[in-house]
Amino acid sequence: MAASSKVIVSLVLCLMMAVSVRSQLSSTFYDTTCPNVSSIVHGVMQQALQSDDRAGAKIIRLHFHDCFVDGCDGSVLLEDQDGITSELGAPGNGGITGFNIVNDIKTAVENVCPGVVSCADILALGSRDAVTLASGQGWTVQLGRRDSRTANLQGARDRLPSPFESLSNIQGIFRDVGLNDNTDLVALSGAHTFGRSRCMFFSGRLNNNPNADDSPIDSTYASQLNQTCQSGSGTFVDLDPTTPNTFDRNYYTNLQNNQGLLRSDQVLFSTPGASTIATVNSLASSESAFADAFAQSMIRMGNLDPKTGTTGEIRTNCRRLN
Repeated sequence: MAASSKVIVSLVLCLMMAVSVRSQLSSTFYDTTCPNVSSIVHGVMQQALQSDDRAGAKIIRLHFHDCFVDGCDGSVLLEDQDGITSELGAPGNGGITGFNIVNDIKTAVENVCPGVVSCADILALGSRDAVTLASGQGWTVQLGRRDSRTANLQGARDRLPSPFESLSNIQGIFRDVGLNDNTDLVALSGAHTFGRSRCMFFSGRLNNNPNADDSPIDSTYASQLNQTCQSGSGTFVDLDPTTPNTFDRNYYTNLQNNQGLLRSDQVLFSTPGASTIATVNSLASSESAFADAFAQSMIRMGNLDPKTGTTGEIRTNCRRLN
């Protein structure tokens, strides 16, 4: 190989290595530029929960829906504007809330570290705090994401599972985004150990059960739900009827007892022959097993195609491009 060719190859390899290093997320990313970011986010989340016990569930849902569409880049937060068609028009984002909490966090962070911390990282940090403030186990959040300058409405339509999905459809979505269709799927579904759903998303399961993969809801529980839903299809019901505001393994024991509120939850345990059944049983048996599995899967999800380096931007307003 000619000397000039060797030099070119060497330069290309060095550039590839530099890009790889620059593109890696790190738990210490803000140590010098915004060292108090974690405590700032935690403080705002704690305050939000004092007036809204759904605050944690709202933030973690935003993080999930962000990461499942072109990676964790804050695109779910963008509203319609010049050149942007918001992802919020997708059915899977119907009724999604929590933007006021994100705005409060962003304002608090910008007051201390202007132009430094991305909205995507705020969602990642807020999700960890949502769990720990509900008595769950935390994890080390990897940081350094930048915010997207685009949104993908069609991607949101295609990749956000509905409450009515079969197990095979949900597994396909997880595989498509790069997550495991058993361990990650079952662990991350455990986020439904808190939060609420509206009657319109499960009322069809209360009086009939046409799907072979969806066990009938426990009769006593179904009777309670029927009574609650008489108030209207928009009535909110706790996803976990046992410990609705605590982040624990009861989500899985609910599935074992045919008390999964949504079809998309119950099919993890009720689909005949599914590999997810053993995983549900495993996580139902141990708080530490659930906590560890959830933390590992959250880290994997948070690593989905982040924008780093000079890609994207650091939004000053999470709802709009700079």
